Amino acid sequence: MITANELNGVLAMMPAFATPNAIEISATETIAVDNLKEGVDRIVRDGINNIATTGTYGECYNLLWEEFRTLAAATVDAVNKRVPLFIGCTSPNPREVVQKMNFVKDLAADGVLLGVPYYETLHVQDAIKFYHEIADMFPRLSILIYHNPGNHKFTIPVSAFKELIKKPNIVGMKDSHRTTQAFLNLQKIVKGKISVFVNQTQLYPYFEMGAAGCWSTEVWMGPWPVLYLMEMLKRGEEQKAIDIIDDLIGDGSGGKPVPGAGNKRPAEYTDYCKVGPTRVPFVTFPESELAKAKRRAEHWMKLNAKYRPLAEAARNRSAA
Repeated sequence: MITANELNGVLAMMPAFATPNAIEISATETIAVDNLKEGVDRIVRDGINNIATTGTYGECYNLLWEEFRTLAAATVDAVNKRVPLFIGCTSPNPREVVQKMNFVKDLAADGVLLGVPYYETLHVQDAIKFYHEIADMFPRLSILIYHNPGNHKFTIPVSAFKELIKKPNIVGMKDSHRTTQAFLNLQKIVKGKISVFVNQTQLYPYFEMGAAGCWSTEVWMGPWPVLYLMEMLKRGEEQKAIDIIDDLIGDGSGGKPVPGAGNKRPAEYTDYCKVGPTRVPFVTFPESELAKAKRRAEHWMKLNAKYRPLAEAARNRSAA
């Protein structure tokens, strides 16, 4: 079992690489396995620190059972124990979570990315009970909490972590946009027990406040801007980190992240890996949104050109 102290750096939230027919409602096998393996192998070789599958960006809500199994097995094979890997098992149905985790436990993944059952808003005690029961059922699987209040209709309050830290295999969290004061209060409880990954644009100042690293979906357009941001903060180069975050956010002319299901679209217009289309029902995008996705892709490719040499030089120095 992987521990909290082993989790740090950049967490790549993986897309569910899709075949061209994924836009069809009758399609049943939409995992582009070859593209998945090629993309995962490349991002690991380029220096990404951790990978998590089937979150929102990975369309956890939109895969058939057979597709989930295909994706999980292919990702485990592609990662080949080179970096920590967490297979997303989030579902509105907690019994389906158990079904998925029973499959994952026989693979060579390090653990699971796990959000709360999300169809209706949970009571806090039910959320704690859910994580405790799953942790007890699968004591050899490390659990990375998937905290997504917008999509899961539930915010895990800081106070709940006094109970969650009691399970030693709950080792990390992909967190979403807590205030600085809430994050400081959280760190008082979880430090050394649960490693917290914040959004890429929050890495400064949250890294100095105890964040283990950041999560990113956009690294699948090229990881170098985010890897270099991480490197600068490790070195204490605060102003450089602030400048990089300004670059990540964009220049105000359309170079900002695309929200919702369309956040996968920019990656379709870059040449880093072949993510494939967004699955049905999200197939109709206004031309204005497609233009925005293309501008975001162009912006990110400029960031790759700027930061790839710097990130690779830093990596080579570390290796030496």
